[in-house]
Amino acid sequence: MLKRRERPSALLSVGGRFLRIWGLCLWLFCVFWVCLCLYPLRVNFFERISTPVVMSNPQADRVRDIAKLRTRAARTKKGQFLVEGPQAVREALKAHLKSPILDAVYVTEAAFDRHEDIAELLEQVYGTPTPEEGRRVFMRVVTEEVLAAMADSVSPQGIIAVSFMVDASFSLLWGEGALNPKLIAVLSRVQDPGNAGTILRVADAAGADLVITTKGSVDLYNPKTVRSTAGSLFHVPVIQGVELEDFAEDVKSQGTAVLAADGYGVVNLQELSEYTAARRAGVETSAPSGVKGNFDLSKPTMWLFGNEAQGLNVEEKAAATMRVAVPVYGSAESLNVGTAAAVCLYASAMAQRSNALG
Repeated sequence: MLKRRERPSALLSVGGRFLRIWGLCLWLFCVFWVCLCLYPLRVNFFERISTPVVMSNPQADRVRDIAKLRTRAARTKKGQFLVEGPQAVREALKAHLKSPILDAVYVTEAAFDRHEDIAELLEQVYGTPTPEEGRRVFMRVVTEEVLAAMADSVSPQGIIAVSFMVDASFSLLWGEGALNPKLIAVLSRVQDPGNAGTILRVADAAGADLVITTKGSVDLYNPKTVRSTAGSLFHVPVIQGVELEDFAEDVKSQGTAVLAADGYGVVNLQELSEYTAARRAGVETSAPSGVKGNFDLSKPTMWLFGNEAQGLNVEEKAAATMRVAVPVYGSAESLNVGTAAAVCLYASAMAQRSNALG
């Protein structure tokens, strides 16, 4: 009798296994069918950007014209700059889909196959308008030799874009519906491309609203600077070549404090941060030495970061509301300007966000 009772259970077990295997086969078939349907679409797009031929001549006029964008004179004349490498180009493509900025994209077959997300973005951007009326974004598959001839870097990693400059306008900074920046980073005569790119990337990470460079600073569209921003150039509004004294007065008139990052500053950044935290907690405490008015780090702020070798000069310090020092606890002579910028911008960013959260 027991054996007879076990038979239906055994049959159900076999049936269950059969259904599971059948379900798995059906799922695999569906996946295969979807891939089969999508693959030709991707191949067709690749063929479109390979037509009439893959660009293979490193001496072609188009290649030489793009290579000229390594120089500031050519960038200024054309209003365009080079974007090299997957990360920077990825962010440029995303930015273009929000507002046209790109003129052309060049990619090797290997890079196209390696970066599926970029291939999808390329297909979305293909044929869309450029900022110049009547023009469409040009795309072409190129050889490694052609890409190397275009690029500034030794290893452009298979993809280059040509973008129009993305400077913001002064007219859009303040007012109803304008940017109304609460955290601004100013590069005052910062001349190293790597340092400039690092500060811009830090400003992006800290949620800064605007990055400014003064006259005498490195060009933010220098290929080395663009690479070191890792795409952050397309996230944060920038304005270049500003007269600091005039701009600082405009900023102050909007109720924004101007802080000079100065190793010899009277105000200690740690003390200022602690004072800000105490005020937020409702604790009555006296302001640190050198703090003017009722300022704390939760208020709108513009930070000034000076030249790598000389720091901020007398005129630049005079444009500031206060001079703030990042304390050095060890034996280091000073901090690199990019490191100092990271500490200062994050001190403001965290205070502002804590205040916004209440």
